[in-house]
Amino acid sequence: MTNIKNSEEYRKNLTPLAYQVTRHGATEPPFSGEFYNHKSSGLYLCICCGTKLFSSVDKYDSGTGWPSFKDTLSKQNIKETEDLSHNMVRTEVKCASCDAHLGHLFNDGPLPTSKRYCINSVSLAFKEF
Repeated sequence: MTNIKNSEEYRKNLTPLAYQVTRHGATEPPFSGEFYNHKSSGLYLCICCGTKLFSSVDKYDSGTGWPSFKDTLSKQNIKETEDLSHNMVRTEVKCASCDAHLGHLFNDGPLPTSKRYCINSVSLAFKEF
């Protein structure tokens, strides 16, 4: 199931940076996001459609400047695609419901998953437990 709006609806409901990140694959500056050093317990949702993406239980400080998670809340809510931009081979992470760009997935995270979901703060909303 998808939750796609038109560009004008997204532009009207998102900050300019959140629009550029989620709809055009931009990246927020490191160490600048609201959730980079966020410590509250709760769920991280897609800013565009509200899909539940990550839990604070899986959040950790990777030292990279972006919120990092060792796992997703549900693999069904995330879409992973190959990203060949910037002369690199990476795995792009998108919301499976609305196709919002969230960030990238790397295989250098903590055990047991060894995953680092490196996510832009502006692509997320937060709901406290």
